Amino acid sequence: MGNSVRILFIGDIFGRPGRRILKETLPHLVEEYSPDLVLANGENAAAGFGITPALVEELLALGIAVLTSGNHIWDKKEILPYLGDHADGRLLRPANYPGPSPGHGLYVGSTRSEMNYAVMNLQGRIFMPPIDCPFRTADKLLEQISPEVKIRIVDMHAEATSEKLALGWYLDGRVTAVVGTHTHVPTADERVLPEGTAYITDLGMTGPYDSVIGVEKGAVIEKFLSQVPARFDVAKGDVRLSAALIEADPASGRAVSIQRILRR
Repeated sequence: MGNSVRILFIGDIFGRPGRRILKETLPHLVEEYSPDLVLANGENAAAGFGITPALVEELLALGIAVLTSGNHIWDKKEILPYLGDHADGRLLRPANYPGPSPGHGLYVGSTRSEMNYAVMNLQGRIFMPPIDCPFRTADKLLEQISPEVKIRIVDMHAEATSEKLALGWYLDGRVTAVVGTHTHVPTADERVLPEGTAYITDLGMTGPYDSVIGVEKGAVIEKFLSQVPARFDVAKGDVRLSAALIEADPASGRAVSIQRILRR
């Protein structure tokens, strides 16, 4: 690995199938790639909608340093008092929710090898709730991070590809990586932007792909046909782990490479 550092970022963990394949596969990925830092989006870990305090602890115990989230972070009410008060602040919610919202969207820490890093969580506004501007919020978060912290990773939880791409270009050269989450479909556009920021529009889902973004196909198809509200249950088939591995220069924080990882 030389003088570079490796960050493994795992896509949205969806329900019990996603948690199961994560538990089974992560040790093999750690052995194969020797990441210095493991991150994951966990907002769908509880039956596809939200996350509970017990599941936060379960996922962190697997070796994940920080869990990011998105609009589903609020789905399980028991997580609200937990946000920011437990897990050493290692469960994030998007930073651009209005001020009174519980929790926070920035974590600054260090690895066992004493590498300092920052993780930022943002949420888009196109086809999503009209919360504060993620671009201006990113600027404010960067002002809070010491210049000595070179490794800076952003989870942009958003629906629109254009919004994710725009944020990638906006932060190019100021962060190590911008990775997209939320749509649960892995994209094939991973690259290092000209000023050294690794980018991918969506990491994809760690969960069942014999589904419609993690949910049983029949219920979703029926809702599209009838427009009648339906119960959405987690699917079970074709379970995959989807992630990206980012390699970076620890002295500058600039990314060297990014590659997609997909495991069954």
